[in-house]
Amino acid sequence: MGRALAEAFPAARAVFAEVDEALGEALSRLAFEGPAAELTLTRNAQPALMATSLAAVRAVESLLGRRLADIAGWVAGHSLGEYSALAAAGALSLADAARLLRLRGEAMQQAVPVGEGAMAAILGLQPEAVEAVAAAAAQGEVCELANDNAQGQAVVSGHRQAVERAVALARERGARRAMMLEVSAPFHCALMAPAAERLAGALAEIELAAPAVPLIANVTAAPEEDPERLVELLTRQVTARVRWRESMARMAELGIDRVVELGAGKVLTGLARRGVPGARLFNVQGPEDVERLAEALAADRGESDVPS
Repeated sequence: MGRALAEAFPAARAVFAEVDEALGEALSRLAFEGPAAELTLTRNAQPALMATSLAAVRAVESLLGRRLADIAGWVAGHSLGEYSALAAAGALSLADAARLLRLRGEAMQQAVPVGEGAMAAILGLQPEAVEAVAAAAAQGEVCELANDNAQGQAVVSGHRQAVERAVALARERGARRAMMLEVSAPFHCALMAPAAERLAGALAEIELAAPAVPLIANVTAAPEEDPERLVELLTRQVTARVRWRESMARMAELGIDRVVELGAGKVLTGLARRGVPGARLFNVQGPEDVERLAEALAADRGESDVPS
C-alpha cells in the first residue's frame, strides 16, 4: 500500500518518512511489504491509511506546484479519513495525525474485549428500517446504526449477540443481504466510549488550526471549520454514526461537481457515484492516477501542461 507512490514521487516518499519518524518505527515498510495480518491491525491500519492518502495528496501537489487546499472547496473523510482530510487542509500536522491515529486505533481496540463486539453490513433497507432493526435487536445490549454509507447500504455495531440478532431480523424484514463483518472491534457505537475519552485527552494536547477549507464532518454532515468545534466532533465521532450518505447529499446541495478520492481503495468513489449524481469522479491510488488528476486540474485552469 502506497509503495508505488513513494517510488514515483519524492513528495510522497517524504510523507512516509515523516510518519515513520513521528511513530518511531518503520510503518512504511509494513505498508509496502506487509505482512497483511499485521498491517490490518487497527493500530497500524489507521496511520498507514492516512499516510497513503497524504502521500497521494502531496504527489498531486508536487505536480501542480500548489496545494490541493487551494483548489478544493471542501474536504471530507470517512471515519479515520477525517484525520487525513484535516491534514490535507492544513488543520493537523502530519506527525500529529499519525500519533493521534495510532492512539485512536489502540484505544478502539482496547475499549471492548476481543470477541464481545461485532459489526454487520445490512444492504437493501432504508436507514430508518436499519435503526428499527438495531433497536429491536439490542434487548438491553448495544446495537446501533454505525455507518449510514449510502441509500440501502448501512453497518450496525455493538455487542456480538445483539448484532447477530440484528442480522437475522434484517433478513426477516426484507434486507437484500445481511452479513457479519470481519472487524477487530465494534466501531462507532456506545461501546467505544472509553476510546473517546482517551482520544479527547490526546486532542486537548495538540494544536488544531482552522482548515484552509471546511470539513464536511461525519457527525453533522455539515461544513465545519472552527478548531474547537472540530476537536469536539473528532471526539464524538468515535462513538457516533458516520453520516456518509447525508454528507454526500450535502455535497450535492453545495453544488460540488468534482469529487476526488485520494488513497488506498475506491469504495468512496463508488458511493459518490450514487450520492453525488452528475459529479466528475477521480480515484487516486497510483502514479498514473496522480498524473491523470493533475492533468485534469491543469486543463481546468487552461494550462497546457503539468510541471514534471
